[in-house]
Amino acid sequence: MPPVTSARGVIRHALAAVVGLVLATGGLTAAALPAQSAAAAAAATDVRVNQLGYLPDGPKRATVVSSATGPLPWQLRDSSGSVVASGTTTVHGADQASGQSTHLVDFGAYTTAGTGFTLAVGGRASHPFDISASLYDGLRADSMSFFYQQRSGIAIDAALAGDAYARPAGHLGVAPNKGDTSVPCQTGVCDYRLDVRGGWYDAGDQGKYVVNGGISVWELVNSFERARRSGGDAALGDSTLRVPERGNGTPDVLDEARWELEFLLRMQVPAGRPMAGMAFHKVHDAEWTALPTRPELNDKQRELHSPSTAATLNLAATAAQCARVYAPYDAAFSARCLDAARRAWAAAKANPNVLAPATDNTGGGAYEDADVSDEFYWAAAELLATTGESQYRDAVTASPHHAEPADGFWWGGTATLGRITLATVPGVNLPADDVTRVRGLLTSAADSHLATMAGQGYAVPIPATGYVWGSNSSVTNNAMMLAVAYELTGQQRYRAGALESLDYLLGRNALDLSYVTGYGERSSENQHHRFWAHQNDASLPHPPAGSFAGGPNAGLEDPVAKAKLPGCAPAACYVDDIGSYSTNEVAINWNASLAWLAAFAAERHGTPPAAPCAVTYRVDNAWSNGFTATVTVKNTGTSAISGWTLGWSFAGDQRIGSAWNARVSQSGAAVTARDAGWNASLAPGGSASLGFQATYSGSNAAPTRYTLNGALCS
Repeated sequence: MPPVTSARGVIRHALAAVVGLVLATGGLTAAALPAQSAAAAAAATDVRVNQLGYLPDGPKRATVVSSATGPLPWQLRDSSGSVVASGTTTVHGADQASGQSTHLVDFGAYTTAGTGFTLAVGGRASHPFDISASLYDGLRADSMSFFYQQRSGIAIDAALAGDAYARPAGHLGVAPNKGDTSVPCQTGVCDYRLDVRGGWYDAGDQGKYVVNGGISVWELVNSFERARRSGGDAALGDSTLRVPERGNGTPDVLDEARWELEFLLRMQVPAGRPMAGMAFHKVHDAEWTALPTRPELNDKQRELHSPSTAATLNLAATAAQCARVYAPYDAAFSARCLDAARRAWAAAKANPNVLAPATDNTGGGAYEDADVSDEFYWAAAELLATTGESQYRDAVTASPHHAEPADGFWWGGTATLGRITLATVPGVNLPADDVTRVRGLLTSAADSHLATMAGQGYAVPIPATGYVWGSNSSVTNNAMMLAVAYELTGQQRYRAGALESLDYLLGRNALDLSYVTGYGERSSENQHHRFWAHQNDASLPHPPAGSFAGGPNAGLEDPVAKAKLPGCAPAACYVDDIGSYSTNEVAINWNASLAWLAAFAAERHGTPPAAPCAVTYRVDNAWSNGFTATVTVKNTGTSAISGWTLGWSFAGDQRIGSAWNARVSQSGAAVTARDAGWNASLAPGGSASLGFQATYSGSNAAPTRYTLNGALCS
């Protein structure tokens, strides 16, 4: 078919394509993948549920399409058909977004785990679903595997992705490819070539965009930051995902994010060149590539597009985040990131109004942005959280975004990413009442999303007017806000809202359709993509399990949608057709928010394991802005400990400058102290001490919580 010019402008928010992944030690084959055609062909039902299922300790609600004016009886049946719970529906009535008359069912009181449940209402039954604490483990893995399969510049291994999805490396300058190892600029932009290999293909096309890569990589790394604060980071740790780097001592989610970070660093204008420190806005084909086109067979000329302030600030923000999160795993890479972030910030300050034009949309999306004040705020917040330096604090507090309500975030509106960092990263160098105020802005936004959900028949955290390009990403991004509010307050209503957002995406919606390939009896399977293009070419695969469609778009901005969806209600303006790029494309930023949300939903909420240890913390000497301290860890158990890693977080702005008797690193307020080798063994009753010198301002409170080898000291 002819090239498709995906009109990707400011309206294109975000959501995600994700990919199937099996964590067994053996390889993954096409036979292991879901029978997608059968899933998509399942008949629709008026009893709409999350077709994957529900968590035992989570909300359990469903929607019934019915014009009945009175309550209807419902029954929850187990796999044998036995009734295990019953009740009557609540009449909701007209639902504006779907144009349907609806009832609500709440069976949250039932908490017994099992498989093959169905919900029956008035002679109609839902699709089968499970109730399980491990419900989202697969989606957490699949949503991350998508990024591996979107990698540019590396062969995709059948053992990691499955036979159908294996392919040679794309865009390494191997014929017929013409890049990305030596890419020229567009005419008039620069007179040199740059190696910009690697990174992720952005969406259904094979372009690579810094502003979309920025929010995507931030969400993956932030997912790990959040999990580390909650004690759930082991689920995202080393050897948890199918990535080539597994087993290297670094959490797999950070390995995956690094593939994009390395590309973002390569997009920085080199020293000695005009606009040094700025970031090129994007790299893609000089003309639109036909669908389908395998990446390694793409013969189009690649071009670097002019640097922009927005791209430069995306680099500054994500590189600053990189510097603090990767420090415990790769100090040299952390230092590289911080240097790039500082240079990008300085370059953006010197070039504050270099804007990407909306007209630059031949061969790739324009990703134009006429207001970069939000990117300045986000970058300043990340640099402040990482360095604590006053220049970045001043930039944060002087920004108008610092006092404004927390708005929805997307690639073109990033201020709330900065707010999340300021509200959640421990020890940010801001007054305590300022941090409290920012946290209040975030919880107020979350309350607004809950209010929106409460007025609907399908409990979606977007209004009826919110069904635009990538509407599903608005759902996941707003659900992230609800999850952040849960972290800040511990209030269950926010967790429930985040989980119910997943219910919508996985089948409880106007179309009785899961927008995630391979998840649910009726799921999307023909997303717009140039390699996962089975609908267009039977020799190519369907999108892998976990691939996430952009979702309903009332604008009907492609020919297929215009032809097939005239007169659709906003929440029903979706068609599972490869040609409908405005409703059915995939994208890394969409996938990133789904991966974040899936990791949150998969996290167990029990009591963390306790370690047999006791820790004493003693300040030995203190002066106006510094102190020395000794930390002693004792093995209170009955077995020897061979090798120890002690962790704690400071309550203030303490920064360790030097340490002895341990290898000590610090990321924000979080400190990691590893044994020095000679003191690695702790016999029962034995102890080891380490010392350090640090700076501080304000209070110098002692830490209150310590972990030994990842478990809380008892």
